[in-house]
Amino acid sequence: MDTLNPKKGSKNLKAKKLKIIRNKRRMLQLKRKEELSYNIRYISKVPVKLVMDREFLTLQPEDPISLLVQSLRGEESSAVVVDEKGHLLGFITMKDLLRFFEPPRKYSIVGVGLLKKYSIDRASRVKDIMIRRPITIHVDENLGRAIQIMLETGKHHLPVVDDENRVHGILEVKDIIRLIRIVSA
Repeated sequence: MDTLNPKKGSKNLKAKKLKIIRNKRRMLQLKRKEELSYNIRYISKVPVKLVMDREFLTLQPEDPISLLVQSLRGEESSAVVVDEKGHLLGFITMKDLLRFFEPPRKYSIVGVGLLKKYSIDRASRVKDIMIRRPITIHVDENLGRAIQIMLETGKHHLPVVDDENRVHGILEVKDIIRLIRIVSA
């Protein structure tokens, strides 16, 4: 029959080739999914202390905000506020800092809260804008727990602390993404 109708034969051949291509794609997708699943299981077991950034910006509560602004450079997008012994007192991210300089919306009602917001000046201190009870992760936890906390809270930065609330580092989403890239390569 195919010799009598060459168009029908070529259609069947094309259909067979497409079926083979689809099957190969499906197999590749399954293989990639399997590898990704393995990588995710592997990454979730990695200790936080292996991935966290050990070089981070630390400030004292009485430091001026101008010092904070001058110190946040390059990749640094957060600062840890500690006491003399390194205990966590607060945390500040660029996002937290920018909230204090957000211009008022058109037709907004000027209230006490808004006036306080714009009362930041050269005399303002880090303690005036820091998050006093930041969400943290323990130094002995794994990345699976850290990712879970980040997803539940929407936080991109977690101070890494020990049992005595001393800061050992900062874990950021970019650190986790970097590890995923290394493992997936």
